[in-house]
Amino acid sequence: MAIIDKVRIIAKKIHDSSKGSHDWEHTSRVYELAVHIARKEKADLIVVKLAALLHDISRRAEDKTGGKIDHALEGARQAVGILKSLKVSDYITAEVAHCIETHRFRGTKLPVSKEAKILFDADKLDSIGAVGIGRAFLFAGEVGAKLHNKRKDILKTKAYTEEDTAYREYMVKLRHVKGKIMTKEGKRLAVARHAFMETFFARLDGEIEGIK
Repeated sequence: MAIIDKVRIIAKKIHDSSKGSHDWEHTSRVYELAVHIARKEKADLIVVKLAALLHDISRRAEDKTGGKIDHALEGARQAVGILKSLKVSDYITAEVAHCIETHRFRGTKLPVSKEAKILFDADKLDSIGAVGIGRAFLFAGEVGAKLHNKRKDILKTKAYTEEDTAYREYMVKLRHVKGKIMTKEGKRLAVARHAFMETFFARLDGEIEGIK
């Protein structure tokens, strides 16, 4: 069995109990986006595929600790163990680990390699647009957040609380994603997704106020 298939089976099993906002379907979409961008950018497909499959394997640990565990850093550590157990070369293992540890939007480490930038872009693209909006509301539901919190001072709200709404996620992160995309193809794909998201949240604001 090819190494990609072996890792896919391992990653899918890890995600069996994942919450909807960061489940196997999210990983699958990121995988497809990453492969698409990698082909455009002529990147190392093996590294990109392995990184995409394993990038969120520690997300459940982050959720359980209310964000105290950084799933990118912990995920990179776990990925190294998985790849070493499968006798993947040290070079590929290190490259995959770099991709995973730098894929987080609010992370402390920045992507340096082409492959790491591709994973970052693919993961971020799945956080905006129609899919991104859906995932933001899924996550809000998972942490017991309200539908909307426009009247709250976003800077005074906290993650993993009832104020961690989809709107908060939009204000804190999602509206800034387009400007952080690194690859040429990623930037192209981000344009329409960003525009749709802006329209949606403007409409949501109007309906919440009873204007629309």
